[in-house]
Amino acid sequence: MIVLSDVTFAYPREAAVFAGLNWQVAQGQVWSVLGRSGSGKSTLLLLLAGLVKPQSGMIHVQGRRLDRPRPETGLVLQDYGLLPWATLRDNVALGIRVRRLYGPDGRHAPAHASPADHDAQTKVDHWLQRLAIAEVSERRPGQVSGGQRQRAAIARALVLEPDILLLDEPFAALDAPTREGLQSLTLALCRESRLTVVLVTHSIEEAIYVGQHVLLLPGRPGDAVTAFANPHTSDPDYRATRAYATTCARAREALDAS
Repeated sequence: MIVLSDVTFAYPREAAVFAGLNWQVAQGQVWSVLGRSGSGKSTLLLLLAGLVKPQSGMIHVQGRRLDRPRPETGLVLQDYGLLPWATLRDNVALGIRVRRLYGPDGRHAPAHASPADHDAQTKVDHWLQRLAIAEVSERRPGQVSGGQRQRAAIARALVLEPDILLLDEPFAALDAPTREGLQSLTLALCRESRLTVVLVTHSIEEAIYVGQHVLLLPGRPGDAVTAFANPHTSDPDYRATRAYATTCARAREALDAS
């Protein structure tokens, strides 16, 4: 599904963030990405989204080389990215409106998408209900809680029926109960839709709860990345298990050694 081959990337006039990075994500897998500050977690997400390009090496998605953003990839940002003057409903429907404007050009919308989506309102209503924000859908982002804003950002991505969902520390600004509830809900929705998910987080506990697989980025470009399977995430009581505590400790030890 996603293959990074010998990827090297550096911002202008700065040291390399990645040097010879190799990594693969199979279809339907859920990955968490952990690393120290400056290890390139958010940069990796930008590369996967096609928003920046590597100086060398290749990224393939669905067997095709990634050289620009894909309309089939959803991206959810930490700061929500909502239009402050628009209602939550209009924010959730924004991507559908953009697709209607451009049509199925393969760049702004999948080439197979219908330019006149008569089910658009039904889809928006569905995700407003699933994310439990239907009752506040006519309010603007500044009139609702942080958790409700994040739910709207997730709904806006899911309404476009992506095959990949990229999450950039989406729960970092939320209080603990809201964060844990949204983690569980997002996991359930992604499994239901059979999405491939890559979650970037600075929280070891979040990474281990969410990711079926965990990628640990090294502190120095060119050092080997560490990846391990985390097979117990489907257990709804995983946070309370010994396996969860053991895996968190393993990830913390690996980060300390990087």
